[in-house]
Amino acid sequence: MLQKASLVAFFILALTASSSAEGLYTKNSGVLQVDGSSYNKLVAKSNQVSIVEFYAPWCGHCRNLKPEYEKAAKGLKDLAQVVAVNCDDEANKAFCGSMGVQGFPTLKIVKPSKKPGKPIVEDYQGPRTSSGIVDAVKSSIPNNVKKVTDKGLSAFLESNNDTAKAILFSNKGTTSALTKVLAAEYLGSMKFAQIRDKETKAVEMFGVSEYPTLIVLPGGTEEPAKFEGAYKKKDMKDFISQYASSDSKASPEKQKPMGKKPQKASEEEAAESKEAASSFSAASSSHASAEAAEAAAGATSVTLEDESNPTESPDPIASPDAPKPVLVHNMPDPIPALVEEKYLQEKCLGPKTSTCILALLPNVGDDEVLSESASSALASLAELADKHVRRESKLFPFYSIPSRNTASATIRDALKLGEEKDFELVAVNARRGWWRRYPGEKFDFHSVENWVDNIRFGEGSKEVLPEALLRKEEEEPAAPEHGEL
Repeated sequence: MLQKASLVAFFILALTASSSAEGLYTKNSGVLQVDGSSYNKLVAKSNQVSIVEFYAPWCGHCRNLKPEYEKAAKGLKDLAQVVAVNCDDEANKAFCGSMGVQGFPTLKIVKPSKKPGKPIVEDYQGPRTSSGIVDAVKSSIPNNVKKVTDKGLSAFLESNNDTAKAILFSNKGTTSALTKVLAAEYLGSMKFAQIRDKETKAVEMFGVSEYPTLIVLPGGTEEPAKFEGAYKKKDMKDFISQYASSDSKASPEKQKPMGKKPQKASEEEAAESKEAASSFSAASSSHASAEAAEAAAGATSVTLEDESNPTESPDPIASPDAPKPVLVHNMPDPIPALVEEKYLQEKCLGPKTSTCILALLPNVGDDEVLSESASSALASLAELADKHVRRESKLFPFYSIPSRNTASATIRDALKLGEEKDFELVAVNARRGWWRRYPGEKFDFHSVENWVDNIRFGEGSKEVLPEALLRKEEEEPAAPEHGEL
């Protein structure tokens, strides 16, 4: 019965995956969605800094990032492009592979370079918060604004006098992101400078009395022009554009007409595209949902009763009369089961033990199978553990606790959990004295992974672990007094 349910889940997952090409972001979102073909024009050849998210709609972390990413888009409005690429779309897989995407979400900062169409691409490794993203992108905006002092004023005014110059008078020592953005957009057609309020010679020369003040020197013998509008990008661009030369990078680059490519070159590109798509598909498969792995839940009888290394699962020995298993490729090993109280104390409830995830199994008869929720949770935990093993990343251990473990009832009573017929998933940390219960009733891979990640990153509230569950260290006998035997 469980095998049939697993096969149904597998085919449902396959159908869901085929329709998941729909992106996370709507047209009304501040996040710009691009594909492999439009990326080159809108991002690579842009003179703006961009942050690009490579995601899959089924990815739980991607869905969690969405509100923060959209908030970052609002914070970076007029300063940088906030872009997203749906790597689950078949048409984008080769492109995502060529960008080195191996997990979701992957964030990359793309900065213009001196070579048009050949931007600098850097992995974003900062916090997945709107403020972290905004700060990182702002700091990546190139600074083409020259700081001018009274001493260097004459040299600045006399150089390239045939082209326009923009001068921002400010009472701040730093250059704002908006000023950097404008300087980048008009790079090659207008020089940008910033002068502090303490440079009295320059302030008096241009009659500046308030800050900020933007003045454009059109070049030649024309009189300086003072900006009178609001210090917002659109208003400032409307003013500056009147004096910028026509070769400004702020104007969109004209695209050359596409002619026919040589057949050999086309074949080579097709081969490269196919290879990139294949590589990407293999890399992204590690992030697929665990619904299809529910058949693994029946293999939770792995125990640690007589193992010298309790953290490893022994190879299961199948009975000759046992039915043949359903063939499922890349099935992760089930999580270890702690069937004796002493192992649970040693691994998770000792005074020096760290975080453990405990799956408290319901009390079922020999001829009964685990509930759907229990099977789903065990399969999700198995895949999550396997995912971190393949990534070689550290993660606290997961254990299943059968009802025959005498500590199971003790834990349920102390934590005031449900009856033995109910499945429960909890996290405990005896050393720090806290525990957390899994919320909700769904135990799909993404929900379990999000809960585990919240624990990893210290997010969410914790409850005090009852003293009844803590095993105190055995007190060592006191040293004898001087003269005693």
